[in-house]
Amino acid sequence: MTLPRTDSVSATPSGIGTGVASDELFQVETRGIDPIPDDERHGSAKDVFWLWFGSNLSFTFVINGTLAVLFGLSFWAATAVVVLTGLSFFAVGALGFAGVRTGTATLVVSRAAFGVHGNFPAGLLNWIVGIGYTILNTVVGTMALEGLFGKLGWAGGDVARIVALAVTLSLTFAVAMWGHATVQAAERWMAYVLGIGFGLLILLVVPGLETGGTAETSNTFHAISLAVLVMVAGPISYLPMPSDYTRYLPRDTTLKSITLWGAAGGMLSSVLLGVVGVAAATQADMTDPVAGMADLVPGWFEALFLLLVVGGSITNSILTLYSSSLNLQVLGIPWSRSRGILVSTACILLGSLWALFNGNFNDNLTSFLSVLVVVFAPWGGVFIADTLMRRCRYDADALHDMHGGAYWYTRGFHPAGMIALAAGIVFASLTAESALWTGALVETFDGDLTLLGAVVSGLLYWALARREPQFARH
Repeated sequence: MTLPRTDSVSATPSGIGTGVASDELFQVETRGIDPIPDDERHGSAKDVFWLWFGSNLSFTFVINGTLAVLFGLSFWAATAVVVLTGLSFFAVGALGFAGVRTGTATLVVSRAAFGVHGNFPAGLLNWIVGIGYTILNTVVGTMALEGLFGKLGWAGGDVARIVALAVTLSLTFAVAMWGHATVQAAERWMAYVLGIGFGLLILLVVPGLETGGTAETSNTFHAISLAVLVMVAGPISYLPMPSDYTRYLPRDTTLKSITLWGAAGGMLSSVLLGVVGVAAATQADMTDPVAGMADLVPGWFEALFLLLVVGGSITNSILTLYSSSLNLQVLGIPWSRSRGILVSTACILLGSLWALFNGNFNDNLTSFLSVLVVVFAPWGGVFIADTLMRRCRYDADALHDMHGGAYWYTRGFHPAGMIALAAGIVFASLTAESALWTGALVETFDGDLTLLGAVVSGLLYWALARREPQFARH
């Protein structure tokens, strides 16, 4: 096994990072995807708990819980889906170990599965979908802040909405621009505040839940498959980014600690908020989730509730925006991390403006989540299979070698990874059901089986690659 270089970053593309240590609070981080040397590593696995706990204190998970009921599930069936899909955070936590081993970002490590050039289309798709997820959270926060303006007496219409968007996106941008140390600190501080606030929301909403169901309740496979899709979309969207936040951890950090602390943080917040959404949907019309939830809480809590929604959307968006800048570097674009943040933010601004002034929010949400899983699930299947087959052992220098090395394969493309990814995306597309399209196999299975695209791609990758010399060594 070849360890990451600690004396130089000269093997990385120009513009990726300066090689100067800058992982300090409220200072712009100068490192990008260049490997983090041992003498700059710090922190512990417990930091990962606060990162995933804080970032998932997002109203998006409440919305997903309400959708499970709107699809026709009873309280108990929807709750079971929320809890079971929360287990996917074990995969999110475990994938962060690659960052400890290599000192670089997840989408650099995935070059081992797809090849240094083959990683490009997957990286581009991940960047696009990651931007879309940030838009989703930004829109939720903007709607809540606009509602708060109304509570305070300013019903400013489109102007108020634009101001709310500017505030929400500016706060997200500021933290992401400062970089890793500030992101970690902000997620932890916000976790304390949002944890208390959402705890009060739980106490106010859950006691009034109705477990008996309605005439529309129908725990069919079709309804369950749709609920699984929306609930698991959040954890799946994180698969390309765990190492982005563990690459500064000391090399002696263990796989067990990374996995358990990461899973605990992600599950605790996402499951609790998902159950709140399920409980709310049994009591009120949640077609407009922010307005519906506001109707369930006492007047004195309404303003605080809207602030919680704004804060949760920002904590979640910070992670996806920060990772998007690293993603652009992975694509070979010779920009600094800071310039990547600016470009990604501009794209998020344009997308948010479109989403806020066009169409039905729930339809846009479910359509986007379908597309997200169609892309991320097969990608995650290949990447997880590759990680397991290698036992997380990588030639860290070769990951940054764009002209040869262990991960050059066939002219920079790894056929096994590319074929498996394509097959998984095709399967997921054929079994996806959304407002955008209905796959040809949806009617056959009477449900949305998009998630199984990960199984298809992972098993196919194993079958195609298992006899390659690189895996025989392990």
